[in-house]
Amino acid sequence: MLLNKKIIGIGIGAAVSIAAVFLILVPQLQPSTIPPTQTENIPHNIKLGLVIIPPTQKSTLQQVKDAYAQAASTGIGRSNVYLSWPIMEPSQGTYNWGYSDILMGLNREQHLNVTLYFSVINNQNLGPFPNWMGKPQLDQKLQDQTVTTLDAILSRYYIVDYVIIGGNIDSYFRDHPNEIPKYVDFFNGVYAKLKAKHPDVKFGNWFSLNDVSNHFQGDVVGKLNQGDFVAYSYAPVDMLYYESNSTEKEGANLHKMIDYANGKKIALMEVGWSTDKSINGTKEDQQKFVGIVFDFYKKNQSDFEFLTWYRQYDRPVDTCYNSLNKASNSAFSNDIVMNNTAAYLCGTGLFDVDKNPKPAWDELKKQIQSIPNS
Repeated sequence: MLLNKKIIGIGIGAAVSIAAVFLILVPQLQPSTIPPTQTENIPHNIKLGLVIIPPTQKSTLQQVKDAYAQAASTGIGRSNVYLSWPIMEPSQGTYNWGYSDILMGLNREQHLNVTLYFSVINNQNLGPFPNWMGKPQLDQKLQDQTVTTLDAILSRYYIVDYVIIGGNIDSYFRDHPNEIPKYVDFFNGVYAKLKAKHPDVKFGNWFSLNDVSNHFQGDVVGKLNQGDFVAYSYAPVDMLYYESNSTEKEGANLHKMIDYANGKKIALMEVGWSTDKSINGTKEDQQKFVGIVFDFYKKNQSDFEFLTWYRQYDRPVDTCYNSLNKASNSAFSNDIVMNNTAAYLCGTGLFDVDKNPKPAWDELKKQIQSIPNS
């Protein structure tokens, strides 16, 4: 059967301005390029995850299904789903469930729970929001709209057990420190209403560990650690997005997550290491860093809600370059940062662009399967 073209919204974060990356399902005219994977009887650790991305941006549904099966074969128990509010609710009260049903169905098929990213704040910006909302502010109206939409999503998808309200919010509040009290009130209001109806779902905010550290901004995490946990992404890079330090030195920064959170549980929403040579990446260092991150997790498991590795497949660098926010007020107005960020993102896969596994793929499987299920 031929498929009509559908667009599934998948975002990328990894401590940068999160831009929508679209996975386009094309008619099934060719077989999958991923070897079939059997996942029956594989135990899944609900606290460990992988950002699942198929090897090509234009993929058949079967190729996407195979990417999920391959990821699940590692023993992960969760993945990230990034939903765009404008796509989800193009008109008020009318929801577009088409692409989210596909993504959630693939997770359910592989017995994976979902960490949902739903951005009220996205790095340096409020939103994005649907056009019908106008220009929302952090007030009661936006609070009510957020509750209504998230309630609809959570009521539909029982596999969602963590929700990120704002992503890389340290960047936004670096420029808007006076809005912190408004956001605290906004978040607390959303949290109280959703928690009453969905008590088993946990809610939190997401910070960029490398940005917070590079800007000496650790105090902002303590001011914005409302909810059930504090989530982080960690790209082990300097301010120009070079991997300029050793894996051991970058691994030592991981403990800052616990220090900054002031007693709250922590989560790693995205953590990875790029093998792109232009930013000093190597396959050997990626493999080492997998071991370092999971060793940290094992030693501090009681502090963790979950850990999700970023990501499954490399992509051609222009795929990531074209997805970045190039607005003049964004971090990517600097050409070096922009080029390096694209190189970082598209080089973090555990498989290369030719779909060959890197050494870190086997290392990830070994680490996951060495940890007892939670």
